[in-house]
Amino acid sequence: MLNTESAFLNVSRLSHALFARFSLPMFLAVALVIAFYPAPAFAAGDLVSVQVALSPASLALPAKGTQQFTATLSGTSNTSVTWSATAGSIDNNGFYTAPSVTAPTTVVVTAKSNADSSRSASVTLTVNPVKAEPLQPKTEAAQSQPTDTTAGYDGPAQLPIATVASSMADTPAPGAVIIVKAGGDLQTVLNNAQCGDTIQLQAGATFPGVFNFPAKSCDNNHWIIVRTSSPDNMLPPEGTRLTPCYAGVASLPGRPQYSCSHPQNVLAQLVISGKSSVGPVVFQSGANHYRLTGLEITRPVGGGQAPTLILVGQQGSGEYIVLDRSWVHGTTKDDAMTGFNLAGTNYVAVVDSYFSDFHCTSVTGICVDAHALSGGTGDHQDGPNLIQDNFLEASGEGILFGGGAATTTPTDITISFNHFFKPWQWMPGSRPFQGGISGDPFIVKNHFELKNASRVLAQANLMENNWGGFSQKGFAIVLTPKNQLALQPAVHDVCPSCEVTDVTIRYTHVIHAGSGIVLATSLSGNGGEVKGAAKAGSRWSLHDIVVDDINATAYNGTGRVFYVANTWPENVLNNVMLNHITAFPDSTLGLMVAGNQPGNQEMYGFTFTNSIVVTGRYPLWNAQGGGKGCAISDIPLTTLDKCFTTYTFNFNALLGADSNFPPSTWPKGNLFGPAPSNRTFVDFNNGSGGNYELPPGSPYINAGNDGKNLGADIAGLNQALAGVD
Repeated sequence: MLNTESAFLNVSRLSHALFARFSLPMFLAVALVIAFYPAPAFAAGDLVSVQVALSPASLALPAKGTQQFTATLSGTSNTSVTWSATAGSIDNNGFYTAPSVTAPTTVVVTAKSNADSSRSASVTLTVNPVKAEPLQPKTEAAQSQPTDTTAGYDGPAQLPIATVASSMADTPAPGAVIIVKAGGDLQTVLNNAQCGDTIQLQAGATFPGVFNFPAKSCDNNHWIIVRTSSPDNMLPPEGTRLTPCYAGVASLPGRPQYSCSHPQNVLAQLVISGKSSVGPVVFQSGANHYRLTGLEITRPVGGGQAPTLILVGQQGSGEYIVLDRSWVHGTTKDDAMTGFNLAGTNYVAVVDSYFSDFHCTSVTGICVDAHALSGGTGDHQDGPNLIQDNFLEASGEGILFGGGAATTTPTDITISFNHFFKPWQWMPGSRPFQGGISGDPFIVKNHFELKNASRVLAQANLMENNWGGFSQKGFAIVLTPKNQLALQPAVHDVCPSCEVTDVTIRYTHVIHAGSGIVLATSLSGNGGEVKGAAKAGSRWSLHDIVVDDINATAYNGTGRVFYVANTWPENVLNNVMLNHITAFPDSTLGLMVAGNQPGNQEMYGFTFTNSIVVTGRYPLWNAQGGGKGCAISDIPLTTLDKCFTTYTFNFNALLGADSNFPPSTWPKGNLFGPAPSNRTFVDFNNGSGGNYELPPGSPYINAGNDGKNLGADIAGLNQALAGVD
């Protein structure tokens, strides 16, 4: 959730004095030298020692990436320097180009004063290999992944170094098969099961209760599988998403139509009994090596609670859990807060499943933020997690990490081949309209949000339908590291160590939204109460992304694709790479807003390259408002100069630029063209679900600084998203 109220801190700067102390003999020796040698004739100001400062102080770059360095000299009127680098190249103006590397490489860049060659300054940077090959369509083989991978980088971001082996072959259960018929005592069976057993629940039967999955001393060769009694050939093949068709539901109103020629209930249903706010699946602390397959997990109609359906109980921890080919859902009107809360878990996979009807009702509801999947809170070091090939529907966020008290940051999260979706009937004004029991609308926020997570790879995801309301502006993706504010027992912040670092988002399609993507550091505020910054927001790589049908009026948003801002006085947002983007903001507005609270350090290491974008009427606008902020000029070149100490903004096709912002108002090295049409792309389709491949003869073919076409890799994106919707 993005706090749209500006929250700022005033930072005091402390000065440090330097003192030199001499012993008496040293003082006398110096005095004798002064007495016997006449003073030379110094020019005014020459007695001040030459000092060299270099910015940015440190950063990471992708192979062949570029960076503008700035040297600041004091103590001399000659401010020229000689540049050098231990690898790569740097020109006389401090513009650095990184070398091509196959492993992380340390490079030292040095600026030496021409007035005094003994004076210099150096910075150390890391050049990372780029591993951004086009993705292959999801396959059954993709479900079986090694538990450890070789660390790699995508631009500035480190990729996950571990993942989860989630296939059936990875979760063997060679023990007994235990059949539980309708009306059977599932809890007793769970208590008595041995590692390696398979518990088969009668297909079509309902098992009401809150079921505690106990801790047992299982291992990787002896899992406990809890599944439907239906044979495997009655479920979708492994690696294929299960839909409600397998629960006998031919279609769900307002959702994408799934293939369902013969609806039949072959699942076993677990449903909460009573008014519990947790369950029906609760893993006890220490629970491990459980696989859930072919289940319908839900809440009852009514009951006055907003439950979390799957979680580790009592703030404990669990590990090696796979949720596979299951339907996890709320009801049409009742509040349901979370499908699966991943807090307190290690090596958990959620694959080939369908999450729907997670929502919180505005004004009269029991909860305020609903998610299909959540995590990133608590004291346990979570991860890795694999979230693959799921339908994720929630009014708040399909996936949220962070947003509460935490002392650790979850790591190594892979999110692939998922369809994030919100049905239009939830949007006020729709006909038909569906709200909560009271008739009030559900609280809609974002599709994917990170407030506390590290080493995250989100790839080959489709994010469809998002609109503004309830302090939100319809942003589909939100990266905002946040030290969340709590109001009870007293106003205090609860996660100073939260961070969002090393995030890669690639081969993703965002469509039909009020706004696009937030990239910002965020403070917590409540009324006049403002709390401090979190730990870090750094090293984000976004590439091969299409963002289309961004409409401020239709979807109650800002109409802009990017919101890039920093509200922290220190540890500012840095090393953000936007590369090979194809994006169409609301043309009556513009591409991006930027902001940096006055008095704070400027952001640095911002890269925007190789993209095809519509600039809009107000292309790079001020995020702060009220006559404040680094982007107050609203001139693109001036905005970039003032908001970032270092940035790269070139090799882009900027389309439909307003006459008030001609090429002279933009950084050099970009191409300019008319508003997009079917001559720009194979099929523009008014910027909504078109075919954005480049036609033969396009000036944007092979025009990137990497020799590739400008814009997203459309063929690679289409291939990656095959079968995701």
